[in-house]
Amino acid sequence: MRSAFVNQLFVVPVTLAGYLGCYHARPEYFHGLSSSACVWNFILLHSILWAIFILEVYPRFICPLRSLPAPKGGYPLVGYGFSRFRKPVGSDHLQFIRDVPNNGLIRYRGFWNQNNVLLVSAEALAEVLVKRPYDFRKRLLPSFGFRSIKELHPLFWRKSAKLVQCMEADLFQNSEKGTEAITDINFWSTKVTLDMIGVAALGRDFNTLEKSDDILVQSYEEILDPTPGKLAMFILSSYQLTSLTRFIPGKVEKRFKLATATLREICMKFLQEKKSLMSNSQSISTDVLAKLIEMNEFADIELVDQLLTFIAAGHETTSSTFAWVIYHLARHPDIQSRLREELRTYVKPNDLENDTVDISSLLEGLPLLNGVINESLRLFPTVPLTMRTPAKPTTLIGLLKLGVQHQKFSILSVGLIPPQKKPNNTGGADNNYSIMTFLHGPHTCIGQGFAKGELRALTANVVAAFEIAMAYPENNPIPAGLITTKPEGGMWVKLKRVEALN
Repeated sequence: MRSAFVNQLFVVPVTLAGYLGCYHARPEYFHGLSSSACVWNFILLHSILWAIFILEVYPRFICPLRSLPAPKGGYPLVGYGFSRFRKPVGSDHLQFIRDVPNNGLIRYRGFWNQNNVLLVSAEALAEVLVKRPYDFRKRLLPSFGFRSIKELHPLFWRKSAKLVQCMEADLFQNSEKGTEAITDINFWSTKVTLDMIGVAALGRDFNTLEKSDDILVQSYEEILDPTPGKLAMFILSSYQLTSLTRFIPGKVEKRFKLATATLREICMKFLQEKKSLMSNSQSISTDVLAKLIEMNEFADIELVDQLLTFIAAGHETTSSTFAWVIYHLARHPDIQSRLREELRTYVKPNDLENDTVDISSLLEGLPLLNGVINESLRLFPTVPLTMRTPAKPTTLIGLLKLGVQHQKFSILSVGLIPPQKKPNNTGGADNNYSIMTFLHGPHTCIGQGFAKGELRALTANVVAAFEIAMAYPENNPIPAGLITTKPEGGMWVKLKRVEALN
């Protein structure tokens, strides 16, 4: 506000000088004008000059970010604003890093020529995410403890095993070859992750692996379906232009609001039922809703918001990531074979079914399984681009002194180091910031443990049951989706039955 007031003080004298200059140069134009007409002319001139100042003068000649290196090109007035929505997400930002010499920060123009900063160096990332994270804003769900996530691992394993059973029943029962079949792995990953989230978050089994008529599931599918209308709605909402979304053809806004209202109504009903059950039962629930109720820190409407966010984020992100894990294994059959051998050596399904083994510790201790998952997360992060905005006056790696009026900082999560022959955490890079999928520091993604637990169980079960190859090797899947890296057109693979674990 203070900066805007100072800028107005700069523009008003310029407007007044221009207005008086026009009066002295062409006084005949002002003869006969009423005082109100003169005022409106002044306001019009001031508005034009103010727009020129905001769109051109300030970002190019006054903004402290102007001295940072920047990519050439961009469109008039919108700069690289559409880069945020181009598929795959983050591809333009990755090109900036490769092409623009920099000292850890890169400036790029967004809509209305607003300057944005792309954090490149480990030093800049550490300062925003770890050293001074509270100088930058982000709304987060409450943290979930290690023990809570650990208790969910048997659920992850059971649902993953059921996934394999459903795939075998559906794909091979009527297969002409008997042992080989082609399928879209993204179709299955969406179902199983919804089932996992349903039990883990609500204590309710949607059972979408066998049916898809649950009203909550249908409502989420309506919201998350990446249609052009949804993309337009997302873009407008991202720039606080929600008043324009009602003009999108196809009644997109109306259907979206209806689905959202349905979800809220269902989750509120679940909440009341869960509270009643918990008050009348001595048993301990391990689902997220029960944990949030036990915290006693949220009003009912806030609990519903938390729940809706967790279900949407946890389902869509893990589903997309698992598809890319399968993609990498299909492209690297040697690593796939080594992983299957690792699983045969250390994983005994009978022990897991009898609860005689700590599933969480067992899967976390398998080096190749975790390496494959981490490398897939690094190269195809679920959400490639994250934004931060200064919450108070601050500095950044000693190069910039910033106030709250300055624009967003972009954090690119895509791995910059080529994939290595041996999967590992960092892909051979020399610092932890080469894998940014879950960010770092106090604001690291709270779903990291949950997502990795799901991915370990899913990957172990599917790789142990099937030999995986790309169904159409000549076609490279493209990361798409409105926000996540969901593969466009699905992830089609050829599966061949292998001897089950024993």
